[in-house]
Amino acid sequence: MTTTLSRAITTALHHALESDPSVLVMGQDVGALGGVFRVTDGLQKDFGPERVVDTPIAEAGIVGTAIGLAQRGYRPVCEIQFDGFVYPAFNQITSQLAKIHARTAGRITLPVVIRIPVSGGIGAVEHHSESNEAYFAHTAGLRVVTAATPQDAHWLLRQAIESEDPVVFFEPKCRYWSKGEVADEPDLPLDAARVVRPGTDLTLLTWGSMVETCLAAAAAAEEEGHDLEVVDLRSLSPMDVDALTAAVDRTGRAVVVHEAPTFGGLGGEVAATLAERCFDRLEAPVRRVGGFDVPYPAARLEAHYRPDLDRVLDAVDRTLAY
Repeated sequence: MTTTLSRAITTALHHALESDPSVLVMGQDVGALGGVFRVTDGLQKDFGPERVVDTPIAEAGIVGTAIGLAQRGYRPVCEIQFDGFVYPAFNQITSQLAKIHARTAGRITLPVVIRIPVSGGIGAVEHHSESNEAYFAHTAGLRVVTAATPQDAHWLLRQAIESEDPVVFFEPKCRYWSKGEVADEPDLPLDAARVVRPGTDLTLLTWGSMVETCLAAAAAAEEEGHDLEVVDLRSLSPMDVDALTAAVDRTGRAVVVHEAPTFGGLGGEVAATLAERCFDRLEAPVRRVGGFDVPYPAARLEAHYRPDLDRVLDAVDRTLAY
């Protein structure tokens, strides 16, 4: 089917609720309202308020309750309304959700999914446009994935719900209304990267909101005679290191692009991994393009903050100059 990214998530949630009675959807306004982005629209009508649960405005309570439910055999899917609102639940996610499996020597699993609309591009106010994946990818015990297409939004979420591990599921909100096909079967496992566009001269490594930007950069570079590859990481923890190194083996050059601030961002981890594994095949340093090291700005300035076509192409040009 052809659908929007947001509707692909809705159908994935509907399938999970329909096929597994242990699945619950919970969060602020996910029921009658259908979520602030209407991603859960209609689910409470179909499955009732005991399985699609409107919670108080208390993120720590949402995740803490989900942890208890998971210990009793449920598979909760929590929605955090916006990326910047997840911090009240940070302790529950990083100190409890991520650790209990190891702390109990594998005796307890916590199959909890935390859905988080993430990044900018919609003209939102403060605390509504952050890219905080590095916090969670740094925490051992969590899977962290992000979807850039309806196909990945649908199947990554279904695979995340079926996983026995806790999963932080990032949804780039600026892509909610983008359309694409959703196949009848998944084409990749949960932790695999995808070659979105093959190329020979340089690899753009990216994820989430920046996949579209990198594809536009590759199309622009093609007009100047450069053949760029675009790889969507999809899984940020664990990373598909073999796919990343194979891409650099093919092209010899790499630029990492993400919306989060460059300093301390996952682009540094990608660059370090490539330097360790591909040093003798790299023709140039791995460059990073990211957000600036400042708090996310007011809506009228976000176009200057977010990496755009010109900033990506500038990094491409400087890398190809070696």
